[in-house]
This record gives sequence, structure tokens and C-alpha cells, in this order.
Amino acid sequence: MSIQQNSAVSRPGGVEQTRPTAGRAPARAQQPTGLPFADVLKDASVEATRESARAVDPKATAQPSAAANTEPLHFSKHALERAQRRGISLDPATISRLREGVGRVAGKSARDSLVLVDGNAFVVSVSNRTVITAVGSEHMKDNVFTNIDSAVIA
Repeated sequence: MSIQQNSAVSRPGGVEQTRPTAGRAPARAQQPTGLPFADVLKDASVEATRESARAVDPKATAQPSAAANTEPLHFSKHALERAQRRGISLDPATISRLREGVGRVAGKSARDSLVLVDGNAFVVSVSNRTVITAVGSEHMKDNVFTNIDSAVIA
């Protein structure tokens, strides 16, 4: 099986155009039976967004911190792989608390934050609301978190 990847090709005048190149498919870990992880995460994210929207008072949405709590979180490919491999639950309640923690540090002008939820650690780029990596409690021993400017327990 092969996957087509895009590679940039320079054109006259400095314009780049992408063209497909053939490559080998990367090795993939077997998924457990049931729904694919991405579908479970998507459903959990949608449900957490709905729960947050119901919980937010319409008058409070004018406040920056309340509005920040309802904005969706994005997960980098790396963070999704880490969460899946390490068995970190990304259920609606966890995502809601993670979103709340990001909203709290966003109100303090944080850029990159460590958000702790139920013993799991998530490094989040606050400005674009993207979870960069996830670390389970069993992997935190002897771990050093760098390039963060804040931490919050959610």
C-alpha cells in the first residue's frame, strides 16, 4: 500500500506548487475493537462543547474567561497518539475540565501551559488552544516539563 504525500515544487516567480509523491505507508499500531479512537475523541469533544454551552450563563459570555471556556480545544496528532498509547481517557468531563483550565490561564495571558486533570498532564498552546502533548500519571515520574510559562490544576 502506498500513500501520496505532497512535496513543494518551486515555480518561476517564487510561487510554490505541491505535487504528489509516492511513499510507503507508516507502520500503524493495531486499534482495539470498537470505534476508532478519532471518532470517540470527536464525539467526546462535541458532547463536552454542548455541556459547556448549556452551563454558561448567556450574560456571562461577554466576559473573556467565560467565552474562552466555550471555545473548542484542538489536539495535535502527537497528543492524540500519546493519549491513545498511554490509555489517557479523553471523555467529555475530562475535555470540559481541560477547556476550563485553558480558559483560566488564557485570562492570565499565558502562552504555553501545563494543565493537570485527574493526575494526567497536558501541555497546551493557549493562544491557539491546541493540546501539544499528554502524559499519564504513571509516566510523570522523572519527567521535566519545559517551555511552559504557567500551570493549572483543573
